[in-house]
Amino acid sequence: MSKETKNFQWNASDYAENSSVQQAWARELIAKLELNGKEALLDIGCGDGKVTAEIAQVLTEGTVIGVDSSKEMIQLAKQNFPPTSYPNLSFEQQDAQYLNFKEQFDVIFSNATLHWVLDHRPVLIGIYQALKPEGKVFVQMGGKGNAEQLIALVEQILQESEWQKYFKDFLFPYGFYSPEEYAPWVKGCRLELLHIALIPKDMVYTSQDAFKGWFRTTWLPYIERVPAERQNQFIDYVIEMYLKSNPPNENGEICIKMQRLEFIAKKCTTSCFAGLSSSRR
Repeated sequence: MSKETKNFQWNASDYAENSSVQQAWARELIAKLELNGKEALLDIGCGDGKVTAEIAQVLTEGTVIGVDSSKEMIQLAKQNFPPTSYPNLSFEQQDAQYLNFKEQFDVIFSNATLHWVLDHRPVLIGIYQALKPEGKVFVQMGGKGNAEQLIALVEQILQESEWQKYFKDFLFPYGFYSPEEYAPWVKGCRLELLHIALIPKDMVYTSQDAFKGWFRTTWLPYIERVPAERQNQFIDYVIEMYLKSNPPNENGEICIKMQRLEFIAKKCTTSCFAGLSSSRR
């Protein structure tokens, strides 16, 4: 399938209750930031703000801004983490492809977000412009092969007569890229690439309800194609079919094989990447 771009109607409170795995992965990435407590930091795709608030608690002498394209997410983040309790933390509704900052941040952080964007070059240009000289960006997102088995199953379901009519002209909505595809984009935007890799991870759920909650809150490009009165039926059918071929393990855990694309880069303040603009595509 080709790819499409669309804004989806996020249920912020439902996502907040079903995003513990993403939060755990974010903490792993935060550990790599090596913060001194004084940085100005931008969190791209802050969602409900839980992770952003954790970072703000570490940056006791710094500042943190969380941005997200979802109005609902930003409203919930502002409600749960107000300036009266988090004076160094603020939230703004901004699209990652249209960041509006100029040399404001020492660190830019993004977890489990940018695979929702198909063309990453505008994002990387915005990151470059938002970083201070020598500032760093730390990103982890879905990469090539992410949830491959589940995606293959869902695409089979979309061909079934019962569901096919809802997915006419449906285009694959995620930007899952390999390091080989992604590295030239980073370098072409004058960011010095320090690290890039695909990292295999298991997304593990201890119950069918938890698995269903994740699917319901993050597979919106598929679910929103189905009429509202049939969405729960569609979700239940996907879960049922996945568990038929991937039953819980001996500990009762449901596992989904994931691939995370992770990169760390630094703002290049010299002409070290002159001439690399031709690598953009």
